[in-house]
Formats: sequence, C-alpha cells, structure tokens
Amino acid sequence: MKRFGWMFLALCLFMAACAPNNVKEEKGWEKYFTQYKVEGTFMLFNNAQGIFKVYNLDRAKERFLPASTFKIFNSLVGLQTGVISDTGMVIPWDGVVRKIPAWNQNLSMQQAFKVSSVPYFQEIARRIGKTNMQRWLDSVKYGNMKISTIDTFWLDNSLQISPDEELGFVKKLYFDQLPFAKTNMQTVRDVMLMEKTPKYELSYKTGWGTMGAKQIGWIVGWVEENRHPSFFVLNIETEDPNFDMVKNRMDILRNILTDAGYFKGEM
Repeated sequence: MKRFGWMFLALCLFMAACAPNNVKEEKGWEKYFTQYKVEGTFMLFNNAQGIFKVYNLDRAKERFLPASTFKIFNSLVGLQTGVISDTGMVIPWDGVVRKIPAWNQNLSMQQAFKVSSVPYFQEIARRIGKTNMQRWLDSVKYGNMKISTIDTFWLDNSLQISPDEELGFVKKLYFDQLPFAKTNMQTVRDVMLMEKTPKYELSYKTGWGTMGAKQIGWIVGWVEENRHPSFFVLNIETEDPNFDMVKNRMDILRNILTDAGYFKGEM
C-alpha cells in the first residue's frame, strides 16, 4: 500500500515526466541532516533526465507552514491583481524598527523579495484582500488553502503545504503552467534568481517559521545548467534555539546539490 501511494503521488505530481521506475530514495543524503542535527527532507527532480530523488519520503508528504516561501505566491497574486505594479514598486517603511536591519527602510518589491521582508508582503496581502487571496489559493490549490488573518496566515500555521506540493508549484511556475499571466510568472522567476554564473543559475526562495518549539526552514526553487532545470525542495526542523537557520539550511542545500553533481555546468 505504501509503495502504491508513492507511485500515485509521483504520477500525479510529475505525470509522464517522471516514471515511477525513476523514483529513487537517496538515503545517502541523511548525513547532511545528521551533521546539523535536524530532521528534514530533500526532493530533487531532474527535468531533462526525468529522474526524481528524495530523502525522507514520509516527511515529503507532510504539510507545514510555508513561511516566506509564500512570497512566491503572494508576488504572483500581487502582480496579477495589479496590487504590485512592477518590481520597482516601493512601499514606505512604517517606522517600526525590526530585528532585521534590511527591513527598516523603504523597499521596492524586488528588494523586499531579496531580503525576505515580512512587513512588505504583509502589506501586499492586506491590499490583495482575503476574498481575492482565497480565490487564487483555491484556483492554484496551494496546500490546504486555509486563510486565518490576511496578513499572517502563511506564518501562523493556518496555511500549510507539503514539500512535494511546493515542488510541484515551482515546477509549474517555471513552465508557465500556473493560472497567471506569463509576464507575471516571468517577473517572479526573475526575482527568484539569486546566483548566476557561467556554469549555473540558482533560483530559490527561503522560508523560516515556527510551529510551537519547532523551527521550520525551507528552500524551494531550481538549479539550471545548460538550460536544463532541476527542481528542489529542502525542508528542515529543529528545536535548538541557537540553530543558525540562515547559514545551515543553505549549507545543506549546497552540499546535497554538489553531491548530486551540480554547480559544474555539466547537467
């Protein structure tokens, strides 16, 4: 039954692009999670080869709050509804000093996305409104599609999404398969590009939230070499209050992708 459930998941998520025979559980990636004493999962789909690898399959099907990975969706809806005019649209700083210095200034949409400004995108959500936001959540079928308060629902554990759902979402974004204008999807892909070198391009959005004593960390996106994208999702959790989420989640991502042969321009 467990194997059938996994085959069904793979078929639903990737359809013909990912045959069940090509699904591989990578237990060797466990060492990267053990190194940082975290629970987690990592999913990697090489689109050109149709190969899907996953570490910790059971967790990959569990739902968690999306935290700031929701900024991808929020940006798409903001652009589609005209709430965000373009990536240069500035929202003035409200004067409230927050713990992340980069947030304490006037920010454009592109700047806010890069520094993952919560206040900026909370204001975007308020301007979109609960009715419109719910309509788009339902249309895309994003996670459990639940909204509590319009400017906190992706942070307060109301909205939840699984790693495999996140992977399907960014894959559809890359291939213009979401119900948004292609120009808006291209705009969001552009702001997701974080590293560009002659050998590879790395596009992603991070997330960091809490569920009780647990800290939940995310990185979702794709790495592209020779115009061949591979989609990934990293999801981790820890109860260590001194855990360096910003550094350690990126270390885990880069270590796994390096292990899988990326960053050399050969994929």
